[in-house]
Amino acid sequence: MKLTLYGQKTTRAMRVIWMLEELGLSFEHVDCVAGTKDALEASPTGKVPALDVDGTVITDSTAILTFLTDHTGKLTAPAGTLDRARQDALTQQINDELDAILWTAARHSFILPEEHRVRDIKPSLRWEFSRNAARLMERAEGPFLMGEAFTVPDMLAAHCGIWARVAKFELPESFAAYTDRCVARDAYRRAVGS
Repeated sequence: MKLTLYGQKTTRAMRVIWMLEELGLSFEHVDCVAGTKDALEASPTGKVPALDVDGTVITDSTAILTFLTDHTGKLTAPAGTLDRARQDALTQQINDELDAILWTAARHSFILPEEHRVRDIKPSLRWEFSRNAARLMERAEGPFLMGEAFTVPDMLAAHCGIWARVAKFELPESFAAYTDRCVARDAYRRAVGS
């Protein structure tokens, strides 16, 4: 399987690089910004990350992570099981309650045109993120969200923890410790260094 990933490490492409390292899959990395020629060649929307798998492009970091883990049968519960339903529920919770808040904060910080940014929204987003991260940790069933095994929701949540730190959000102590535990993994260190 030939894999080519498009996107910078400062984007959600980092999640995919990390997952590829976790799974031990070889890939080519095209370090590009959304909307550039390389990104537009990979995906009609020009959004990143985009993963070309033998000529078929998959977009959206969660869809890419799910494909990679389903394809290899690693770092995921099997499709059609109750464990997978629980895993998917956690994935959606993280996307809705952590990632969406961080994306909204980013849009109102530097993405939207100046006249459309609402600076006063940030304190509310910081409060909501902290509350939601603490609630997520209450659901954790072990060192990782699903128990002893590191799975797709862990990668998403830990990446949100990294992103939140860069954005100067205050992390609840339990979520900060959890994020540190996830980024201590060898595959994360390889991803950062690659």
